[in-house]
Amino acid sequence: MSNKPTHNKFHSEIIELLRAARKKVVQAVNHTMVITYFEIGKMIVVEQQNGQARAEYGKELLKNLSATISKEFGKGFSETNLKQMRQFYLLYSKGQTLSDDSTKPQTMSIDFKLSWSHYLTLMRIEDENERAFYEIESTKNNWSVRELQRQCDSALYSRLTLSRNKDKVKELSEQGLILQEPKDAIKDPYILEFIGLPEKSAYSENQLEEEIINKLEHFLLELGNGFTFVARQKRISFDDKHFRIDLVFYNRILRSFVLIDLKIGELKHQDLGQMQMYVNYYDREIRLEDENKTIGIVLCQNKSESVVEYTLPEDNKQIFASKYKTVLPSKGELKSIITRK
Repeated sequence: MSNKPTHNKFHSEIIELLRAARKKVVQAVNHTMVITYFEIGKMIVVEQQNGQARAEYGKELLKNLSATISKEFGKGFSETNLKQMRQFYLLYSKGQTLSDDSTKPQTMSIDFKLSWSHYLTLMRIEDENERAFYEIESTKNNWSVRELQRQCDSALYSRLTLSRNKDKVKELSEQGLILQEPKDAIKDPYILEFIGLPEKSAYSENQLEEEIINKLEHFLLELGNGFTFVARQKRISFDDKHFRIDLVFYNRILRSFVLIDLKIGELKHQDLGQMQMYVNYYDREIRLEDENKTIGIVLCQNKSESVVEYTLPEDNKQIFASKYKTVLPSKGELKSIITRK
């Protein structure tokens, strides 16, 4: 009996070692596949450029190449797949000199860190800056393909560009999302389609909170980089009065507590005043001396920008009001929401 814990620990260590090895193998296979597809794309481009009557020659080239490779290696090399490899090379070889020597590798200056499925998703994004942003964020946050697609569908890039000047927007495509001050972490609107509540359903604030907690991993993804969950219905008390903050998070990058209050319907000035009280309490009673000031976010279904502007001080850097949507809007609706701001 005394040897059992050690024995179980020994088994667990072996299992973890095998899991780590398997992960490395999968990563190596994915990396090799991406490089190989890049090289195939390059070879197709070179051959097409050398061919006569390019349009016809290119079409026949892909058709014949697909038949030959598929016969040798099976599925995965249809004409459509070969076109994607060609597009992949054209998109990611910018700045490199095209050589007729297809045996000379041109991938050394390109650091491919994602899977082929990730790049297939990225290649559907026409805007070069937007595509670069999602590639950086996918790598930095280890997004799965599903998470990447969800962020694209919810127009994360467009939502983040709303309150940024041209230099800051350019920074998104070069470095991804960099959190330097509270407003960098704020989105408007927040897209909460994962909680499963209909957009016009008569649900309560408690129900909204409960669904967010049930899907906390998804909510953290929507919040963004550096967020960790601290508490729900956090009670604070003074002068024999008791208040409860819906959700409390901490952002490790900003080194700040982040308080979130959920409101059904139209935002009222009292909601912002209440959040100001919560933030003041945390700043004076909870946060440590080496931590930055507390951030407060009121999530509401609708808001008046004038109410926000005239309720909060002109130099406000701590309190924010953002709308939320419980159903993923269409691209047209998202564009309308964003351009109305």
